Amino acid sequence: MHKQLKKKHGLIGTPILGLWTSTLGLFAGLTTIVLYGVAGPEFKESLGLSGAALGVLLSSPHLSKALLRIPFGAWVDEVGGKKPFLILLGCSILGLAGITTLLYLYYPDEFDSSLFPILLFFGVLGGAGGATFTVGAPKTSYWFAKHKQGYALGIYAGLGNIGPGVLNYVIPVLIGVIGLAAAYLSWLLFLIFATIVYAYFAMDSYYFQLKKKGESDENAKRIGRDLGQNMFPSGSTWESLKKSASNYRTWILVFLYTISFGGGFTALTAWFPTYWTLFHGMNILNAGLLAAIFTIYGSLIRVPGGKLTDKYGGEIMAGISFSIMAIGALVLTLSSSFYPSFIGMIITGTGMGVANAAVFGLVPKYVPDAVGGASGWIGGVGGAGTLIIIPLLGFFVDAYGQIGYARGFIVFVVLSILSAIISFALKSILKRMPKSEYIHDLYIDKTK
Repeated sequence: MHKQLKKKHGLIGTPILGLWTSTLGLFAGLTTIVLYGVAGPEFKESLGLSGAALGVLLSSPHLSKALLRIPFGAWVDEVGGKKPFLILLGCSILGLAGITTLLYLYYPDEFDSSLFPILLFFGVLGGAGGATFTVGAPKTSYWFAKHKQGYALGIYAGLGNIGPGVLNYVIPVLIGVIGLAAAYLSWLLFLIFATIVYAYFAMDSYYFQLKKKGESDENAKRIGRDLGQNMFPSGSTWESLKKSASNYRTWILVFLYTISFGGGFTALTAWFPTYWTLFHGMNILNAGLLAAIFTIYGSLIRVPGGKLTDKYGGEIMAGISFSIMAIGALVLTLSSSFYPSFIGMIITGTGMGVANAAVFGLVPKYVPDAVGGASGWIGGVGGAGTLIIIPLLGFFVDAYGQIGYARGFIVFVVLSILSAIISFALKSILKRMPKSEYIHDLYIDKTK
């Protein structure tokens, strides 16, 4: 029946294909959040940067990521996700091309602090790909039924987020084999290739396809429901942003996301190569491998984290995972030797990964009428946390010397404990919500 209905209205694609193309776009785009993190020690030495200045350089891609996630995430509710994806990936290609050009022209002999402002500019431009997260999240949500949100978003975010981890390992290997400039050129070619593949295979959910064919909103939703889609945008970009912004529950999720991902996971993804190199004395290859382990593991654990969220509820899983995150951060704060630090990193990654899945699994539950807008605020404002956290970690180094690399993790201990308290308190908020304001049959009654 579905095949006949799709053929009748000229519709293409499936939820699975929609999921995998979004995951590919996120994988490629999110690699740009570590534009400088993969070679942080190299840039620090060549440019003669202080700890805080290095933090600013490492966080520069996160500025555009944070600023663009809000409007682009909400724009999905108006035009679908394919167009926003392509624009963001295109900006990243330009930024990475600029960095690669500078490396070929000036590195190593003339690569000095005079290039710092230009590198910041290209870092900001290249980081646009990091904004794909809030585009792909609602794009994926609109492909899948309500009861599969945790599963679908867990795969999307879990596999898509391993991009920075893969690059944290691959680029140091390439640097050792073909040099810094050629390694960045290889990265650029990969990003171009992934963008071409995405452009060819990606498509928006049936609702958006029908709207583009001239169907009325009512008919597009009716046909979409017949094909299994039961989540739809509430209006235009700005309506979605305004509606979600007026919902105080959005801002609770913004804070939780800031700690688990925007100022947590992505900050450490960019920081760990420098931490392992300059604090533990490892070479760039081994430091990149350890950073990759953190990123890939913390990303993949989002997949079972999404399933656990579907089964036990996002509030409970978020509270538990933030508690785990606090324990891991405490171990990192107190440790100055390798094995305890490695264990602390893995525990922290466990907490962050599951918390990421739990927080975004709560979006359709608490802001069901403006998923795109809420995703934009959560990913955008929450993602801005990196702009504070990474320079703050650098400040601890400037203030306390070498041991500051460890002591800086106390920031995560405090914030994780606060987030755990808020997460457990969300249940009381849910009880006060009118039944019409949340997806009752999905999240409350799981026994039928």
